Amino acid sequence: MTLQVFLYLAAALFSVGLYGALSQQSIVMIMMGLELMANAVIVAGAAFWYFVSPMRPDGQVVVLVAVTLMALDMAVGFAVTTAIFRRRDVDMTDSAADLKG
Repeated sequence: MTLQVFLYLAAALFSVGLYGALSQQSIVMIMMGLELMANAVIVAGAAFWYFVSPMRPDGQVVVLVAVTLMALDMAVGFAVTTAIFRRRDVDMTDSAADLKG
């Protein structure tokens, strides 16, 4: 597999995630779109590091840190979404407009 294949995969993931984040009204679906976009960035970064310097473990460490931070970010986001849903019975973005800071 070449670098172009990985970049096409990353572009496809990012496009699907962007469409999902912009077209949905459900908070959970928007967060899923954001996670797809983050995965696309991680795939592109890992592909670049693999093809630029495959013998150095720097890229692997950065990808593992990025995946860990993304998982933590999504866990916190879903916890906040669950708390909002339990408190106000709101699962759409239009209904949660009063949460602006």
